Amino acid sequence: MKQRLKNIIKHNWLFIFMVIMLQLKSMTLLSMLRTPNSSSISIGNIYFGIPVLWAHVVIIILICSPMFFFKEKGRLRTALIIDILVTILFVADIWYYRANGTFLSIRHLIHNEIFNPEGKNLFNPRLVDLAFFIDYIIVFLIYKFIKIKEYEGKKALPLRVIKAISVFLLSALAIGMGHYYVDIKQMDPGKNLFRLSWAPFQTFSDMSPLGYHGFDIDFYADKNKTLTSNEKNDIENWFNDNKENIPDNKYKGMLKGKNLIAVQVESLENFVINQKVYGQEITPNLNKLLSKSLYFDNIYEQNNSGTSSDADLLVNTSIFPIRQGTTVYSYPWDKYNSLQNLLNGSGYTTISTHAELPGSWNWAEFHKSFGADKILDIQMYNQDEIIGLGLSDESYLKQIAGKLKNEKEPFYAFMTTLTSHGPFDMPENKKYLNLPKELDENMLGGYFQSVRYTDEAIGKFIGELEKNNQLDNTVIMIYGDHCGVHKFYEDDIKNSPLDGDWWKDNHKKIPYIIYSKDVQPGIISKAGGQSDFLPTISYLLGMDRNEFDNSSMGRVLVNTDRDATIINSGDIMGTPKDEKEVDHLKDTFKIADSIIEKNYFGNN
Repeated sequence: MKQRLKNIIKHNWLFIFMVIMLQLKSMTLLSMLRTPNSSSISIGNIYFGIPVLWAHVVIIILICSPMFFFKEKGRLRTALIIDILVTILFVADIWYYRANGTFLSIRHLIHNEIFNPEGKNLFNPRLVDLAFFIDYIIVFLIYKFIKIKEYEGKKALPLRVIKAISVFLLSALAIGMGHYYVDIKQMDPGKNLFRLSWAPFQTFSDMSPLGYHGFDIDFYADKNKTLTSNEKNDIENWFNDNKENIPDNKYKGMLKGKNLIAVQVESLENFVINQKVYGQEITPNLNKLLSKSLYFDNIYEQNNSGTSSDADLLVNTSIFPIRQGTTVYSYPWDKYNSLQNLLNGSGYTTISTHAELPGSWNWAEFHKSFGADKILDIQMYNQDEIIGLGLSDESYLKQIAGKLKNEKEPFYAFMTTLTSHGPFDMPENKKYLNLPKELDENMLGGYFQSVRYTDEAIGKFIGELEKNNQLDNTVIMIYGDHCGVHKFYEDDIKNSPLDGDWWKDNHKKIPYIIYSKDVQPGIISKAGGQSDFLPTISYLLGMDRNEFDNSSMGRVLVNTDRDATIINSGDIMGTPKDEKEVDHLKDTFKIADSIIEKNYFGNN
């Protein structure tokens, strides 16, 4: 047995060496990702979670299987070619990651308009990158100075072919079984292999770098589908049925020419608006704004599995997200008659910003497709105060106000907050509510504290706009991206130590506030969702319905005869007029899937 093992190693030493070296090279790449500027190596941060490590090794075995087609010297040449190609790929990955927080993808070749969406410098070498070349140097030295002994004669070609094909097929089978048992059957809880994560570094960690690129090619291979004539007719008929031929009213153009700012607030639910806890307002600044706002108090979240990214889509395009997978990763290149494009046509400069890396939820590519003129990611800000997942809302919004001060008007600025993201752990010096200890340490109390903090940050942001002399000519949309404490922590709060029942039910509602200093206040209670924001604000800014009627799945909430909407579960909320409206709403998801999967607006 020992001699047999020696013979296997002697005949396959180069293959074994290559597998080991490529695995170490992969781990080196992974170890860089979560270091400052991805410019050093952190052994403790190689993997995001416990990986399916054996599958990572098998992927490398599959990549190296062509070596068996050749005799020893041919194997060495093949090894060098594989090593060079992998090195180039890994170096390109880390350079692209340093700039964009994500990795190279086949989608960037198919849809080059979303490649490097902010136009950053991709040539960013670091000294640590030399680590990728160590194994190549070792292989070169072996080739140059060590005499390679031939172990297989010319007649061994059929055996070599069989061996190469067998190794490839067995590796592919093992990888497929790993995907089936880990991802589909979930027989190893907590582990993922070929499943996309919101954070590219986690996806890379789970799949391995080479596994990611294999998955990436397969994932986008069937994403460019052709729209059939029947599907096109169905879409056009749906939009025709969605139109409302009713006279304009006083709201048409009441905000015409003003700057537009959209503040998408993380996890903001409607039940905290105008509500007190222990005699203290949870959202005092938002409550104050209502005296100069249109407040829509019957708005339902419509997000699917893309959560916050789905809100970006719904608000900026008025198109519902796809049912399977996430729109932001599956179809980031799609074209829309977006709010950015509509306002660009009216002379606006459009700006999109997140306090995140461009690759987090792939948001920068998404907003590039929306038509944003400027995209500002976390690298454009001074990260001077970190709370929870990242830059604090107070610092972030203050810095945005400073950037908008010098922006050419009119502009549309879309921004998202982050601090009120679960699990709602706020520093003691950022807690503005005086709550009993048992509630303060409860998830519900934590949610109240985080919302109160973000409310304070929004109040200060509006104060900065006032100082900049911009508030008089600005309209601000404030809304929740989706529900928060009820959406993700319902079991944690059901026995919370708080009297009353106003906080108990999950109504799936978010607030929608349109504030401007010269607006006559009003409460509008039509049932709606994020899909209605684009047509509503466009109408208020003076656009004719025909500019968005054939591309918007929502309604003008300030001028509609309908009082019903559909939410992600398929349930219809509000009061439909008749069965025809019910059927129309039930077709929404099917039509949205066709629009996005076939890039209807880009190909029409």
